[in-house]
Order: sequence, then structure tokens, then C-alpha cells
Amino acid sequence: MTNSDYPWEPPLAGTEAEHLVGALDRLRTTFRWKADDLDAAGLQTRIGASSLTLGGLLKHLAAQEDYASSTKLSGEPLGAPWDATGWDGDNDWEFTSAANDTPEQLYALWDGAVERSRARLDAALADGGLDQLVHVSWPDGRHASLRRLLCDLIEEYGRHTGHADLLREAVDGLVGEDPPAGWHASASRSRRSSWPS
Repeated sequence: MTNSDYPWEPPLAGTEAEHLVGALDRLRTTFRWKADDLDAAGLQTRIGASSLTLGGLLKHLAAQEDYASSTKLSGEPLGAPWDATGWDGDNDWEFTSAANDTPEQLYALWDGAVERSRARLDAALADGGLDQLVHVSWPDGRHASLRRLLCDLIEEYGRHTGHADLLREAVDGLVGEDPPAGWHASASRSRRSSWPS
């Protein structure tokens, strides 16, 4: 096993920041693998009474990436592409509205959000490390640290990657804990496309 075969693996012995970012990237990669290369029907598959879909999870996690790495991190508004989506403030909007998006749009939205989030978080780590306080605060005025922000993203992905495991198995039987060696997101699905309003 080499790093080039499994670039998403966290370091065996690294700094705290390297381990947190590595854990987040491993979950991101596993989630993307579970959601990869599906058509609209596959992305809209449900299990039992649950309304969760892989398409809804792609859109939700894209929103979480951008929200955490802009609004929570520095207080910046969400901006593009979210400012043109018609988000109505409904907490379930990204889950329900994903049914109106093409697979290409959903993959491009998630891929773009992760790319932006990685850049913002890398810059913040380089600028002040894990102990720096970020914009998000509790009602009593205490601010969270960048460490807490990263841990919250890891928790969010942990929860939803478990959902993605079950949903993907229901779609086509794909199972497994990690992507196979050398896996990359499907090029046909990760191209950038215009985002609907």
C-alpha cells in the first residue's frame, strides 16, 4: 500500500491538524465514493420511510462545507452558488430540492464546495492554527475554535457517510468501508456545470 494508492488515508503519525484534516478528507472521499457515478434515479433512491437520498446528501453536505468554511469560519455570507439557488430558509431545503437537480449539477456543487472549503480551511490553519477562534459563537458570546469547527465537519460527515452506505447498497449493492486503491471520482460526474436558480 502506497500513499498514491490511498491518498485519502490520514497520516500514521502527524500533527493534530494533519490528523483532523486527514480524518475529514477520508470521510469526504468515502462519502463521494458512495455517491459516485449514479444517474438521477440512483441519486433519488430512498429506503423505507426515510426521505434521505444520496442526491439530498450531496447537496446538504455541499451546503455544510460552504457554511462552515465561510459563515462560521469568518462571518462571510454564503455567496455563490447559494445566493442564486432560491433557498427559502427551510432547514430541509437542500434535501428536498435536490430532486430537481441533475446528477451533474449535484456532483459539481459538492465538488466545488469541497474545493472551496479545503482552500479556506488550509488558509485558516496556516494563519492561526487550531486554537484560533472563529466567527461562530454561542449565545453567551463564547467563540468556537477552528479545532471545534473541523470536529463538527468530521461529525457531520460521519453521520451522513453511514447513511450513504445504506443508500448506495440499496441502489446497486455497492458495499465496502473504503474506496478501492487508486479510486478517483467519476470524471463524467465531477465536471463543473451551471447551477439552477
